[in-house]
Amino acid sequence: MIYSKGGASRTLKKEIIAADLVVVGGGMSGVCAAITAARQGLRVILVQDRSVLGGNASSEVRLWILGATSHMGNNNRWSREGGVIDEILVENVYRNPEGNAVILDMILLDKVKQEANIRLLLNTSVYEVHKEAGDRIKSLSAFCSQNSTQYELLSSLFCDASGDGIVGFLSGAAFRMGAEPRQEFDEAMAPDTSYGELLGHTLYFYTKDVGKAVSYTAPAFAMDVTKEIPRFKNFNAKEHGCKLWWVEYGGRLDTVHDTEEIKWELWKIIYGVWDYIKNSGQFPEADTLTLEWVGMVPGKRESRRFEGDYILTQKDVVEQRQHPDAVAYGGWSIDLHPADGVFSDRQPCNQWHSKGVFHIPYRCLYSRNIENLFLAGRLISVSHVAFGATRVMATCAYVAQAVAMAAKLCVQQQLLPREIGQPGYMKELQKELQRSGQYIPGFHLSDSSDLVQQAELTSSSNLDFRGFSKENMLWKPLTIAAAQLIPVTAGTLPIFFLDIEATQTTVLDVELRGSERKAGFTPDRELAKMQIRVKPGFQTITLDFGLEINEDQYIFLTFLQNEHVRLAYTHQRVSGLLSVFNGVNKAVSNNGKQVALPGSGVDSFEFWTPQRRPEGHNLAIQLTAGLSVFGVENVRNGIDRPTIRPNAWVAAPDDRQPVISIKWKQKQRIRRIEINFDTDWDHAMESVLMTHPETVMPFCVRNYTIEDGNGKIIYTQQGNFQTRNVIELPESCVTDQLIIALEHPSAEVPAAIFAIRCYA
Repeated sequence: MIYSKGGASRTLKKEIIAADLVVVGGGMSGVCAAITAARQGLRVILVQDRSVLGGNASSEVRLWILGATSHMGNNNRWSREGGVIDEILVENVYRNPEGNAVILDMILLDKVKQEANIRLLLNTSVYEVHKEAGDRIKSLSAFCSQNSTQYELLSSLFCDASGDGIVGFLSGAAFRMGAEPRQEFDEAMAPDTSYGELLGHTLYFYTKDVGKAVSYTAPAFAMDVTKEIPRFKNFNAKEHGCKLWWVEYGGRLDTVHDTEEIKWELWKIIYGVWDYIKNSGQFPEADTLTLEWVGMVPGKRESRRFEGDYILTQKDVVEQRQHPDAVAYGGWSIDLHPADGVFSDRQPCNQWHSKGVFHIPYRCLYSRNIENLFLAGRLISVSHVAFGATRVMATCAYVAQAVAMAAKLCVQQQLLPREIGQPGYMKELQKELQRSGQYIPGFHLSDSSDLVQQAELTSSSNLDFRGFSKENMLWKPLTIAAAQLIPVTAGTLPIFFLDIEATQTTVLDVELRGSERKAGFTPDRELAKMQIRVKPGFQTITLDFGLEINEDQYIFLTFLQNEHVRLAYTHQRVSGLLSVFNGVNKAVSNNGKQVALPGSGVDSFEFWTPQRRPEGHNLAIQLTAGLSVFGVENVRNGIDRPTIRPNAWVAAPDDRQPVISIKWKQKQRIRRIEINFDTDWDHAMESVLMTHPETVMPFCVRNYTIEDGNGKIIYTQQGNFQTRNVIELPESCVTDQLIIALEHPSAEVPAAIFAIRCYA
């Protein structure tokens, strides 16, 4: 028993904790930063002011995680972010294909708790920053209301991933809030005051069919949405969750200090929306629906943005400017919303896409005036316009991973964040990021410590692609223009063949297209075209363009819309081969073509996007000459996804036991083996609400073994579903050979590997 008779004032329990890196903010950015840093050997404190991790992705808000893939609705092929954020998304699809936000909470907590180097402080808020001589943070003060404990958090490095930037704000870091005038960065898309300078907050709700009639009486504070909201007729009984992203408010207010006021207004709207759906008589299908969940924490989009040594702007995004200190990339559209949100009679968003992904330089990821403060998440150094493209969670997490790796180098070399920008250290940072699975467009991994670089590589087979099987072909009408992405090498283009069916005599227009930008996937360059007169019935067409290709690249074999024609498709899938369509994805303002407004500073171009599985079949093309682009040397070329070529070794489908042999002239001492498999970098893997047709990506090798030169099996994997397999052997293997034997993922998909690396 504890008994106190009262008396003098008391003080709270206080705990002092020291670490190599303190990460403030437990959203996707903070989680990915903490895990990345911990795996690099840093002692990390992760401070989160909520009860769960994930921020806007968590069950408290329930927004899907997205990034450069943009719902697969843009031209950014194979662009899903790598590293820890990829690991989380892949695992979420495996364990949670239904998109349950509560399961995602569990996955994030599980991932963090598996890292012994992370001290996790939930329900803990930072309220004070202590600085030492100069502009350097010494410690943070934080408080946990659940255990009535004050914390003093000591470190030489701090990362603000808190969204609103509590550490940056309290420390005196330079920041911006709102939109810059157009002339400051020559940004044609900079909004005027009538449009507004800030994006607002959103709350979501979920409904549930209980199988019997359910009544609903709205609270007194509920809004009559038919009188207040111009677009009230867009509400319906079928959509809930983050599909109602446009229920937004707060862009005219202070999105930091007015958050509680904004939340109440959003509650008024939500309970009023449900009153309209249940009681207006317009939705009889809602009779058995009940309101299952309403958000308690607003999902924030924008508040403070802190200044680094570089501010990313509209031109960086649209022109896809290259930066020598690139450590991440973005690919979401410039997605700005009217500040009046749901009360506006304007379009709820203006999404303007670039033709491909864009660099995010390291100089955007640390404070320009606080020496030891890293920036991560939505608060990095960008203009308001560029923020429209960098603010989404997968992109935020990606830059956070770069920050964590930079922190490792700072600790190792006793440097401050800005000093990592020196060329030698930057090269090391980019190398370490790429090793960890972080693709940086235009860069390839050059790693002298990788023993595979010194070895002789052979394989039991390499796919010499001469086309797809004609067995069990699918026939689909050419109602929208279709294309097959084909990786070709410099030289004479092979002749293509395709089976088609015509319902009447017609002319089929076929075009061969490429991209104006190297490694781009916007087919804005016409290489050749032809018109083929076809007769009614089944037939094989011959496509001989007689073209010389001057460099390795993906080409688009394009068939323009013709309602009288059906094309043959195949069930077979191969890593690095993909069909795309000039279709529509209204969720990301893709209407088949982006038509730029005069003077907007963005480009006009067509969208050619894939279909989601179980669709997304390849065109059943045949070739006169094989495409020799799937050789075993790809596993050490330093690029772990398709770019201008597939960059994957792919086994021949008829190879019953695909094997890769890695042989050295002398015995090597090997302790760590890394293998990167194909988990379909093109699949968006939305984390909540949307469902996925499979738990394991169809290209991913599930079962394999590794033998040493004596035939001893040193590792066996059954049921793999992850991209990166990092194998830490219990003791070093001394051998002059490793043999990796794999099983094909399925009868329709041959085994593939993007990378194999070995380390002592």
